[in-house]
Amino acid sequence: MSVVIEGPPEGIPYLLVHGFTGAGARWGRPLLEGLAEAGLVRAVDLPGHGPKSDDWQPDDLQWDRVVDGLVAELDEAGIRRAHWIGYSMGGRLALAAALTYPERVATLTLESASPGLETARDRAARRARDGALAQAILERGVPWFVDFWASLPLFRTQAALPAQVLERIRQGRLAHSAAVLAASLRGLGTGTQPSYWPRLGKLAPPTLLLSGAKDRKFEALARQMTSAIPRATHRSIPGAGHTLHLEAPQEWADALRLFTR
Repeated sequence: MSVVIEGPPEGIPYLLVHGFTGAGARWGRPLLEGLAEAGLVRAVDLPGHGPKSDDWQPDDLQWDRVVDGLVAELDEAGIRRAHWIGYSMGGRLALAAALTYPERVATLTLESASPGLETARDRAARRARDGALAQAILERGVPWFVDFWASLPLFRTQAALPAQVLERIRQGRLAHSAAVLAASLRGLGTGTQPSYWPRLGKLAPPTLLLSGAKDRKFEALARQMTSAIPRATHRSIPGAGHTLHLEAPQEWADALRLFTR
């Protein structure tokens, strides 16, 4: 399923791809409605996520299959080209789509995203770590995982969010099954993703890289990617961390409007 908000028919549609433990609706209605002022908005639910979270098979959460499925979603909606916006894991998938199906991407926005790990050794080590976490989720359950995930340094800046937003994030994560979280880690993790570093120089669409100034790892990645991508712009948002669309929604929206107008 997708959250769909109608916009001006002459505008280029937007396709939003959420991150791990996310869903289309959790971008937030105000953000989606703001984008819809310029064109139709589709915020997808990846397999096993969102209202139909029980409607999935293990093979649905394989890297190439998910990338192809995102393009198929555009086909089913009769959309030829879209502004692609991906957050974290969704950004990695959107990047893969832009490299594989450049004719379907009008612009590409990557929020706190990575082109993958450069060496086979690093990818193997990450697959081992993700596999161990996946097994722990299956053995210890989703509530344990949700508490563990929220405690990661990557999400420390979320502590400044309003209590109701933090509770909404928590409840959204709790809504997933242990099986889908484990399958997502194994099928869509950074260790499973191919390294796209050697192909960044061939990335055709105009690309916006968004990062939070407090997220040092992804700030550095965004700067590296900007140097490698021919038509790239990097926007660093002060005071924000990894989840820009939640931590700095106005700045996020302003950057998108300026980039895609």
